[in-house]
Amino acid sequence: MAPKFKDGDTVVSVNGKWAAWTHTAVAYAAFIGALIVGCWLHYHKIVQNEHYGYPDEWFPSVSSTIGDRYPERSVFMIFIAITSGPRFMLVFLWYILTARPNSSLPKFVAATGVFRTLTCGGWTYITSTDDHDWHDIFMISYLVATLPWTLGCLALSPNNARAVKYRKVLASLFFGTLVPLIYFFIQHKVHKIAGAYTIYSFFEWSLILFDVGFDAVTALDFESFELVIKDVKGAARGNSRQIKDSLLDDEKHRPVAETFGKGFTWPELIDAAADVYNGFVFWSILTSLGLLVWYFPLWHMGISGYEALIMTTLSPVLLSIPFLRSLIIKNLRWVHMSSLAGLIAWNIKDPANRLFAVSFAVATTCLAWSATFLSKVNLDARVMAWSIGLILSSIAKFANQTNNPVWPILNSTNGGWNKTGLVLAVLSVLRSTRSEILNTNDQIPHRGKKGSALLAGLGLGGLFFGLHSLLSDSSTMILWVWEGFPVRGPLSVPHGAYTIFIMSAGLLLGLFFPALVGSWTIYGIGAFGAAILTCYSNWFGYYGGLVLAAYLMGVTPILISSAVQHGAASTFGVGFMVYNFLVFFHVWVVAYAFVPGGPLVRERTDWVMMSTMLFIGAGVFSALQTNANNVSRKPKSYATGRRSRSYYVYVLLGLQLLSGSIAYLRFPSYNYSPYHKDEKLVTAGIWTIHFSLDNDMWSSEERMLSAIKDLEMDVVGLLESDTQRIIMGNRDFTQYLAEELGMYVDYGPGPNKHTWGSALLSKFPILNSTHHLLPSPVGELAPAIHATLDMYGEMVDVFVFHSGQEEDPEDRRLQTEYLSKLMGESPRPSILLSYLVTKPKEGNYNTYVSDLSGMKDIDSTDWDRWCEYVLYKGLKKTGYARVSRGTITDTEIQLGKFVVGQRDSETEEERRIPEDQVPAGLRFPAMFKGEGVRGHRYHVFDEPRYFA
Repeated sequence: MAPKFKDGDTVVSVNGKWAAWTHTAVAYAAFIGALIVGCWLHYHKIVQNEHYGYPDEWFPSVSSTIGDRYPERSVFMIFIAITSGPRFMLVFLWYILTARPNSSLPKFVAATGVFRTLTCGGWTYITSTDDHDWHDIFMISYLVATLPWTLGCLALSPNNARAVKYRKVLASLFFGTLVPLIYFFIQHKVHKIAGAYTIYSFFEWSLILFDVGFDAVTALDFESFELVIKDVKGAARGNSRQIKDSLLDDEKHRPVAETFGKGFTWPELIDAAADVYNGFVFWSILTSLGLLVWYFPLWHMGISGYEALIMTTLSPVLLSIPFLRSLIIKNLRWVHMSSLAGLIAWNIKDPANRLFAVSFAVATTCLAWSATFLSKVNLDARVMAWSIGLILSSIAKFANQTNNPVWPILNSTNGGWNKTGLVLAVLSVLRSTRSEILNTNDQIPHRGKKGSALLAGLGLGGLFFGLHSLLSDSSTMILWVWEGFPVRGPLSVPHGAYTIFIMSAGLLLGLFFPALVGSWTIYGIGAFGAAILTCYSNWFGYYGGLVLAAYLMGVTPILISSAVQHGAASTFGVGFMVYNFLVFFHVWVVAYAFVPGGPLVRERTDWVMMSTMLFIGAGVFSALQTNANNVSRKPKSYATGRRSRSYYVYVLLGLQLLSGSIAYLRFPSYNYSPYHKDEKLVTAGIWTIHFSLDNDMWSSEERMLSAIKDLEMDVVGLLESDTQRIIMGNRDFTQYLAEELGMYVDYGPGPNKHTWGSALLSKFPILNSTHHLLPSPVGELAPAIHATLDMYGEMVDVFVFHSGQEEDPEDRRLQTEYLSKLMGESPRPSILLSYLVTKPKEGNYNTYVSDLSGMKDIDSTDWDRWCEYVLYKGLKKTGYARVSRGTITDTEIQLGKFVVGQRDSETEEERRIPEDQVPAGLRFPAMFKGEGVRGHRYHVFDEPRYFA
């Protein structure tokens, strides 16, 4: 609408550019003024951090400069308060300049600008000292809102070449600076490198300069405005042509323009979110099946028969029957609804019945999604929803420390959000299966020769397995390349967000450039990434994993759109059969000692990876033939269908912001301290935790945490801890324990090392750790961790070890010799936390406790042991206890207390003393006496043993 002015006298007339320049000047004055005052009055204090001070660190960070010290804090606050006026004016003028009828983007950008301004006030006036949580909430919200504000301003920029150039440069500098900023922050926080925080500070200050500078560019656009104060009011609306309009006109027939060249509506965004949540439900149910099946062979110590329920994924073969296919497609709402039995299963107490409910859910959800794809209704959108659902599932696990909050192993007592997840699932199914949506077909009709249906099915099988085994958790590939301390590769936090970002980028590449991603060239690059991930460790191996992740996500829409041109049994039926084969294959390579034919594929993860990529290659071959001949005319609804994809991209962008926020919130503090530092005491324990799945098939992390915390354990060895496989849910419970207990963690040998796992948690910094696979010519591999910890300034070695089975005596003999020699070679005080499979003072025990190893038994009079042992040397032992397992696992906790810096001097028989002669700081907690707590109590001796 054209502006209307009434006659009146002009009181003041100011050019609009001065609003931007005023904002720039005052904002810079706030930060630079605080920096000058801080360096003048408190220089040595504000350059000091938790690790180093001057002269190692010589330039202050933004946070230390504007923090709690007077008067620099006050200088900053005063100028930020003054900045708020010009800031609100800048946002208002930008909206006036860019707003147009029937356009929602300018309103969204303006709202984002106001939100950023308010959150800036939040983190400015609520310091971390006042309220750490709210300070972080406001700070994260401000940073997250910066992305849509920056991109929105770029999209809405008027056709001013100079301003557009400056915006692009400053935006690129801002986001480019984030990479070295994060790198040097990790160098400081994790590696504790002197001077790293100073470099980080320069990048942090650069962000401030670029952020304020980006908004300063609006002065070039506001030159056409004149702010006039009259005795009457007037309003203006800019209607200048915008850069994005020219681009859309020039490239309106390209995929990106077709996707984003439509106005924004909230109902369509809600539709996209509902579809994505349905995809999330699919992946949540599918990933829970193997986890529940695993419970039964775990307790049967061999094949239980329940493994056959993995085959419930074959339900799509029913779609090969014309009558059933028609019936299912016409009733997709109710098929999807029936699959929600997998979300209700958490309420079933009996493990077998819970598994049956989830198996039914897997059968129906595989059937429902296969029918959805084969119906070709909104195919592009459905494939995107299914793929983004995997990303959402990975983000949900990232937020919940690798447990999916709607899994049936969780409930309200151990971190589950089952009721909320179920309600959202019901609403999403109802929203996504409305009749007007199900009656829209945007699929290009196929004409011409098709590729092989069998090869298309093989491709789907390899794709399903690759997505599930590697990308259903953001930390899986990171643990594939983990080699211990010092850190030489990615960490699950924050680098899990990198995996999620690359997954999203790969999906967008496949969406917008299907011909490129579906080519043999890109397949070769993906296969090369798979080889790098399989053969290398640390950062280089992870880079290969990221290439593979991008490829798997990118090829997903290509393989599925090709497969729907064929019959259900020959594509989705074959696909899930291949998927099941690969699932069993990747279990057989580690469980070879317990399954028929296992030795034939022992430790052949490389074969699994090669098979996966060969199957995907078969699918690519078929897709190239099918898509090459798909030259039919596009239906009228096709363009509308492609444009509707923009809402899925919006959802995807929102998920990236969420992922980044989670990474920031979960970043560890690394500010840990032992329980009894005044006594220089270390409490070390060993526990075999049965893969964090308790006796009743519930996730046991929370109860494990309570036991470890109440027992005041400073160092914990965990055995049977590798849960990064499909059958164990692709999870890592050590993340939860380490973060909540405030401990460093070494996951131990990764899932591609073919062991059942050994992990180390420590309140003390881990200076170095090496992973060992001990000789196992016949039986299961025996993992060990050799770590050097900084205990009160003295280096102490800790060994965590799981011996082979009783049935393989030669394996155990070789392992005994290997580990005893390894311990004997250490000149430092040492502690062994182990599972030895031997009787005290018999057989291999006499090698572990010998001159070869130099180790001593913590209590040689305890004859009632077979599995777990605590050995030591070069320390003074003060206590020993055995604590019952409760219902968490089948193995007790064994604990030893040691004083660092002292050594034993008397024989063990003469050193036993009653508890009343033990200083309070050296005693075990009293709460575990008698009946104990939560099923844990001192047993065998019914009390701890103490030594003088």
